[in-house]
Amino acid sequence: MISALVQPFWLAFFRGEADPPPVRSPRLRRRTPGVLRLLLPFDHVDVVQGADLVVAATLFVTTLTELSPTTRQPAYMVYLAALGFSLPVALRERRPLAAWRLAVVLMPVSLHVVEQVTDMQPPYLGAAIVMYLLVLYTVAARSDRRVTIAVWVVSVLTVWIVDRNTMTLSTVTMTVILLFGYNVRVRRSATESRDAAIGERFVMAERARIARELHDVVAHHLSVIAIQAEAVPMEARGDASLLEAGLAQIRGLSLEAIKELRQVLGVLRDQEGRADTTPPPALDRLDELVGNARSAGLTVLVKRSGELEEVPTAMAVSAYRIVQESLSNAMRHAPGSAVAVEVIWAGDLRVRVANGPGRRPGEAPGAGHGLVGMRERATLLGGSLEAGPMEGGGFEVKALLPLERTS
Repeated sequence: MISALVQPFWLAFFRGEADPPPVRSPRLRRRTPGVLRLLLPFDHVDVVQGADLVVAATLFVTTLTELSPTTRQPAYMVYLAALGFSLPVALRERRPLAAWRLAVVLMPVSLHVVEQVTDMQPPYLGAAIVMYLLVLYTVAARSDRRVTIAVWVVSVLTVWIVDRNTMTLSTVTMTVILLFGYNVRVRRSATESRDAAIGERFVMAERARIARELHDVVAHHLSVIAIQAEAVPMEARGDASLLEAGLAQIRGLSLEAIKELRQVLGVLRDQEGRADTTPPPALDRLDELVGNARSAGLTVLVKRSGELEEVPTAMAVSAYRIVQESLSNAMRHAPGSAVAVEVIWAGDLRVRVANGPGRRPGEAPGAGHGLVGMRERATLLGGSLEAGPMEGGGFEVKALLPLERTS
């Protein structure tokens, strides 16, 4: 219990550390003028810190002006008082708690000098009030709540010791300043948490998008390559020309897969900020996609309807990927099957891919990531996707991509 009560004061006076300065708007960071750049060790000047230095210099000069007319105190004491009213302001942005500790240490000396020189009761110069309130605000805006409470207690006790007559007004003023600073800290923390959550959601969405693209590219091309690698030696039967043609086709498919992988990974920029800007495959490459499927042993019948070149890009890319994934599934799970592909554009885009039973056994159904990716693509465009087995064998995928969400 005692430790819990003492710890806030221990943190405030000795061990506590304030939060780092908030990230400044670019408008609050100015390039150092050419002449000053030769004298200063930094290229940019923080406007807030620069303003603190101006305020600190003003408080220092003001204090010297008010205390210097008399000689009731040695000159070094007057300068020490002026430093006590100005130096904490210069430090408050970089080291808020250090500034408050310095103010607490120098305040008794400064107030004693003011009282001896001016006979002021209470010995509160305007410079002292401005300095202490600025430091209190920064401590509350950048420090833990326990530290802020300890600073409030010490400040109230100090006012009670120095002048009880002004205790009520001083306590209310300091409390308002501390509450204002604490409110700024809470709001800043909430904003940072919200921005972090939004950033995390964006990252997860981007990861999911890249995962879908990689899955579509790898699943389709590797399925075709695997089937071709198995079929070519059987079809060639020792014929070198057929074997060479088959290997050339496999090489072409491999290069196409590498090209699409580079395109997907182009979103990961290099150090110079370059990225691959090649447009993603869309419905204009549907014949190429069907040709790959036919070379892998599928019998594909394509039906088109409408002016497909008018389909919006996002919709066309998603339709291409849905057809690509459906053909890949047919290659793996129903090799040698007949596949019907329908792409109908009539205000909305309708895609249907249906395959019959395979001529030979295929792979067992997997985890279904391809179906999940197709459904996500349709949902992102405000559409829907249905997939399931058909009567008599085979599998059907139907997608509806509405124009309203895409336009």
